[in-house]
Amino acid sequence: MNNNDSGELKLHFLDYWRVIRVRLPLIVLVFLLVVLTSAVVTYFMPKEYASTVTMQIQQNDTLIQVFDRSSGVGFDPRFLTTQFEIIQRKEMLYPVIDSLGLEQRWKGAFGFTNKEQAYFRLRGMIDVREIRNTELIQIIVMSTDRQEAAEIANRIAEEYQKKRIEDQQQMVARSLTQLQDEVEKQRKKVEDLRNEATKIRTESKIPDFSPDTMADPRDTANEVYSSVEQQVSTERLRVSSLRAKYDQISKLTDDQVMRSITTLEIADPTISQVLPLYQEASSEEAKLLQSGLGINHPTVKSLRAKKDVMAKQLEQQIGSLRTSLEANLNIAEASLKELENRLTEAKDNQQSSKTRAAGYYEAKNNYIQAKNVLEAAVMRLSTETMQRKMPQNPAIIWERAEPASAPSRPRVMLNILLGVVVGLVFGVGLAFFIEYLDTSVKTMEDVETFLQVPVLAVIPKNITLLINDEDDNPDAEAYRIMRTNIEFNRKSPDANTITIISGGAGEGKSTTLINLAYTFAKGGYTTLVVDADLRRPSQHRLFGIENEAGLSDYLTTEIDLEEVVHLTKVDNLYLMTSGQLPNDAVGILNSQRMVELIEEVKGRFDIIFFDSPPILGVSDASVLSSAMDLTIIVVQHRRFPRAMLQRVKQAVANVGGTILGVVLNNVDVRHDQHYEYYTSYYSYYQKGGKHDKRDKRKAAARKKKEQVIASSAPVKNDSDEDAY
Repeated sequence: MNNNDSGELKLHFLDYWRVIRVRLPLIVLVFLLVVLTSAVVTYFMPKEYASTVTMQIQQNDTLIQVFDRSSGVGFDPRFLTTQFEIIQRKEMLYPVIDSLGLEQRWKGAFGFTNKEQAYFRLRGMIDVREIRNTELIQIIVMSTDRQEAAEIANRIAEEYQKKRIEDQQQMVARSLTQLQDEVEKQRKKVEDLRNEATKIRTESKIPDFSPDTMADPRDTANEVYSSVEQQVSTERLRVSSLRAKYDQISKLTDDQVMRSITTLEIADPTISQVLPLYQEASSEEAKLLQSGLGINHPTVKSLRAKKDVMAKQLEQQIGSLRTSLEANLNIAEASLKELENRLTEAKDNQQSSKTRAAGYYEAKNNYIQAKNVLEAAVMRLSTETMQRKMPQNPAIIWERAEPASAPSRPRVMLNILLGVVVGLVFGVGLAFFIEYLDTSVKTMEDVETFLQVPVLAVIPKNITLLINDEDDNPDAEAYRIMRTNIEFNRKSPDANTITIISGGAGEGKSTTLINLAYTFAKGGYTTLVVDADLRRPSQHRLFGIENEAGLSDYLTTEIDLEEVVHLTKVDNLYLMTSGQLPNDAVGILNSQRMVELIEEVKGRFDIIFFDSPPILGVSDASVLSSAMDLTIIVVQHRRFPRAMLQRVKQAVANVGGTILGVVLNNVDVRHDQHYEYYTSYYSYYQKGGKHDKRDKRKAAARKKKEQVIASSAPVKNDSDEDAY
């Protein structure tokens, strides 16, 4: 995984953590409600006691197979599940209700009117379980009466045991009766088959010394034929071998025979003894001649005479060998012919035996098979009759139920633990669901994505009015950032009329305006605040000035500007209140007098801020946006839907206004980690810092301009009047 992927995953995790932090009160509330609910429900739940019976149940293996020696039916994996259902059926529980009088007992307590209602209550009290890898089961009965739970559990086990024994006995009785009938039928069948086989044997005069066994007289003829056939095959091979050897020797000379004696596999003792001596003499003769002795040398003559004698012996013996081989071949051929005749005779006997005794052999085979089946059935009947007399118990009670010493329900710790888990899961899930449904503005990316305009500042939650603080306030740093962004984002210093609007009421635009104006004034700008909200003005209250004569008076009468502009207690900061609220606010704001006012204040002040009503509520803000150089939109964090931002932007664009940027207001930086860095360095800026030095330099540079305004006409100073 590359670094980009890791960063994206980390960002996603931080987003999840941010949602949890923001919605933490909701999560805690839901968690506490769920936990308290589970605790209260657990406390008021009735205490139930559990009594358990442990039984061993075995699958019925008493089903008798009539003509098969195996009596087991094999293990059925559904057997235990079937028994669990049987235990809870009416045929099993009705006797329990009657024997314990549960119908009458519960009639007064629960108002039951029939046995079926008691049955359904009893069934709801029962839980049947299997002990893993065993034949043991547990019957658990839950009741608010510990004694009642034990009695019911024991009675259910006893009724089930009784029912299983009865069923098994009935099954064995039915099986034995059926087996006896089948044995009698088979006995009659055996007698009929025996008589039929005897009749065929007598009529066909077939000798059979073992009529009650499976021995087949035809097997003797088959064995004779097989034996003769094997002898013929062996003799044919021997004759073939002798003929091949005789033919080879007949074609060879005596010398060739002597040289090939080993190859021909002839075991003649005379040749085997004389031939090596002859070969040795021939070799010795050759050596003597090569050594220089003549043919007339006595030694050579003696050796040659000896050699001639041995050659004559070999010649005579080879002749005898040829004669012997010919005789053996003739004898073998005669023997083969005799065996072939015997084979033909044996084959004829075999075919004749099969033809004569075919019907008898089939009848005898049917009789023997039926007799074997009868013997097996008789033995089975005897065995099952003996086993029936032995006690059978397919259901054994190993542990009887006793009254419980402590309640099994409710499980306090488990319920509380489940409440904790469910509370956390539900709380976190609800938080993320609400976050998903919440379409309000949460991040600067939301603003920049939907409006395609920059975010000028992020204002933290619980910002105070800066004009009421004598000393420098860390909260002012957010507005200094905003002031810097305004300075760099406006195209020219002449674009100095700015209106601050919002989509709805209560988003903090008036507070943002006064604090921004205060920051500009402290930075040396001659600043004018005009309260153009002629419906619900608030600037005079924020400044603590009486709202006697203001904007509406100036626009509707011929009074001078100096009469409606008030110098506040902050240097370089002036205020024009709204004045008396008119009936037609839009009409006077969209007048020529308003245009003249804007032109006049643009020349007298460095920066002018116009407060306005919500732009989506009334048309006043649209008129102001069209008349101002720049428009700033205030959006309250996590309040205003993102879809409404488009309407705000469109409202400004429709009247030809210019949006400078957006202020994200009222951000809770304790929960939204995206914005912690906006306030983490506020303490760095104290008095004497670079901002204050720059403010002092700008203040000195603009002091003369303020004096010019003051000398041109008297300006009313109400900064100390009607303070709040």
